[in-house]
Amino acid sequence: MRLLLVEDDDHVAAALSAILARHGFRVTHARNGEEALQALLPADAPPFGVVLLDLGLPDQDGYEVCGKIRKRTSTPVIMVTARADVRSRIHGLNMGADDYVVKPYDTGELLARIHAVARRTGGSENTAAATPGPAGTGGEGGVVRLGPVSIELPTRRVSVDGADVPLTRKEFDLLALLAQRPGVVFRREQIISEVWRTSWEGTGRTLEVHVASLRSKLRMPALIETVRGVGYRLVTPAAS
Repeated sequence: MRLLLVEDDDHVAAALSAILARHGFRVTHARNGEEALQALLPADAPPFGVVLLDLGLPDQDGYEVCGKIRKRTSTPVIMVTARADVRSRIHGLNMGADDYVVKPYDTGELLARIHAVARRTGGSENTAAATPGPAGTGGEGGVVRLGPVSIELPTRRVSVDGADVPLTRKEFDLLALLAQRPGVVFRREQIISEVWRTSWEGTGRTLEVHVASLRSKLRMPALIETVRGVGYRLVTPAAS
């Protein structure tokens, strides 16, 4: 798999590139945001399977670079940064990142996340609409309606009171999974297995971030209820 590593520290990039190469990745190193965007431009080049994006770049803010990448391609982006607070993680996901890894990280953890993202997206430039998500039991035409929320499973569109709400691939998959059985508690392990296609325990923090992001984007904090010690369930909004 081709991997684009966006990292301004040459020593860090060299060490990580060597590790990734040993695990079969063909690494292209970009030292700043502009080099990263240029690397993604050639239409005739084989697509990258994953982009590892450091946020502390010398020429542009990493969040801005992620947004530009997302406008050009659906290649999965994993942000790698020392910014560990929840707000930073949510902002990264809202900008289009597929995952978020906090430094210092375990190399095995990073590799697991790369492989998990590649499995979910097919390791190539699949569009979000073409990425299969969890099967849902929608209404007519594959549309699930929960009060003001409409979830169109075939087109992977979500709207609230008729206004479209842009979601990342994983956010949509998570919402679609919970919407299969409103009111039923989904265990954290089950959600991680079905949405992230992995049993790796470290994905739990990522799940929490995605739930928080969904609540924020939908502007309905009570829609997804946390069942302490178990998991999450979707609460059907009361009719107004």
